[in-house]
Amino acid sequence: QVQLVESGGGLVQAGGSLRLGCAASGGTFSRLAMGWFRQVPGKEREFVSAISWDGSTTRYGDSVKGRFTISRDNAKSTLYLQMNSLNAEDTAVYYCAATAPFNSVYVGLKRNEYESWGQGTQVTVSS
Repeated sequence: QVQLVESGGGLVQAGGSLRLGCAASGGTFSRLAMGWFRQVPGKEREFVSAISWDGSTTRYGDSVKGRFTISRDNAKSTLYLQMNSLNAEDTAVYYCAATAPFNSVYVGLKRNEYESWGQGTQVTVSS
């Protein structure tokens, strides 16, 4: 089982930026497709972004396109999410997730496509 630990959350003013990190252990990171999801109380966990294990394929949710950038450093077994132009609607707990697909370009867009999850990190954007 892959262990995932998120970091980098916090309080930021609207228009500001944050970079989240997700450190992975217990698996072969370079063979994991990774994703970011977020959740606010009372709502479903929402897809934010995903990246294939070789980094060649990325996907973004409509609400974050053009503002967020997903990336990975396989040598450091770490996933990142650069978040710019943050607004109050981005306030949520952010989770990273991992899955082990059969090909290098696969990206998962749904919660049930991932087997491993981190504990989440809170992002709060003040308006």
